[in-house]
Amino acid sequence: MRRLLSIKYSAGAFNFAMLVLRLGVGLLMLTQSGMYKLTHFSELSAKFYNFLGMGDKASLMLVIFAEVFCSFFVILGLFTRLAVIPLIITMCVAFFGAHNGNLQEGTAALLYMFAYFVLLLLGPGRVSVDGMIKK
Repeated sequence: MRRLLSIKYSAGAFNFAMLVLRLGVGLLMLTQSGMYKLTHFSELSAKFYNFLGMGDKASLMLVIFAEVFCSFFVILGLFTRLAVIPLIITMCVAFFGAHNGNLQEGTAALLYMFAYFVLLLLGPGRVSVDGMIKK
């Protein structure tokens, strides 16, 4: 019981937790959201949220870049801190723009945003391409 209530952790536990976080949010974003938008581009482009007046197609292309390519980098742990910046912006736009800050509709975007913010602050951990390059 004492160990469960402890606030201490090892470097191995931290690195494993960052691996689980990276793989979890990266794979979910890639498979559940990014690939759907990529495969249904023509259907979604006509009615997609127009961010900053750039147009529906341009906005959708930026979201696909973030959700597919940046998620792939997060999964690998390659340029992780750079890769989460477009993802954080995308999730902010999704929550505050497309869902109008509605917690009922935008919960997933908000959760992804917080997870990506943790990755931005703490990095990918040692079990990543970034961690292997640093060695």
